[in-house]
Amino acid sequence: MFVPQASVYVVERFGKFHKVLEPGLAILIPFIDRIKYVQSLKENAVEIPTQSAITQDNVTLEIDGVLYYRIEDPYKASYGVENAEFAVSQLAQTTMRAEIGQLTLDRTLAERTQLNHNIVNAINTAAFDWGIKCLRYEIRDVHPPENKRAEILESEGSRQAAINVAEGRKQSLILESEAEKATQINLAEGEAESIRLKALASAQAIAEVSNAIKQHGDSAQDAVSLSIAEKYIESFGKIAKEGTTVVVPSNVGDAAGMVTQLMAVFDSVKKREKKE
Repeated sequence: MFVPQASVYVVERFGKFHKVLEPGLAILIPFIDRIKYVQSLKENAVEIPTQSAITQDNVTLEIDGVLYYRIEDPYKASYGVENAEFAVSQLAQTTMRAEIGQLTLDRTLAERTQLNHNIVNAINTAAFDWGIKCLRYEIRDVHPPENKRAEILESEGSRQAAINVAEGRKQSLILESEAEKATQINLAEGEAESIRLKALASAQAIAEVSNAIKQHGDSAQDAVSLSIAEKYIESFGKIAKEGTTVVVPSNVGDAAGMVTQLMAVFDSVKKREKKE
């Protein structure tokens, strides 16, 4: 007999598997050998009917598709499964439901290519013992419920809006803290500069007084004595105005004596400067 191209015949002898006839001329023994199965090696397309699948976020989808497969091992396809096409069709349906159950609705709609790839790999793992290889799987239509889709879109919009508000508040707090930090730095720098300028002014005033004393001698010293006496009396006047209780030296009325003591300290410092 002749076996047509792209087909194989599975032959049994005395009811037991004997051999697989390849395309071309084949010799069989009448009444002893008989053709039990005829398998096509062509690629077959199986329509997967519409079925329901539940996504990870509990959305029920209506999905259909097309499965493309080919028989790789005629012996396994004949004796490993009763009906290869029915078995692979059922396997495709269960695998598709399992894969969709791991995805949310949005990912199911956006990642069809990856979903098809995962279904093919899962089918090939299970169908290896049947001598069948799944070439590709194509999801044709996905029908999500309209009300559920609207609810998901609304919740996603609310979620994104909340994220945007939180991010805006975060950025605002960061900017406020940075502004406060810059303000504190500026105040500190201004205060430091003020202290530095006051110190320079005091140092310059002291230097000028010192130079005047050196140049004018006793007359300059008398002027310093007068200035000290004035500030001494002025200071106690301020203390009396600011409080009801004032602690003052016992000789507060002797301004001349206080000035003399201060000038003695001044002369001591002056003599030490001359020695140096």
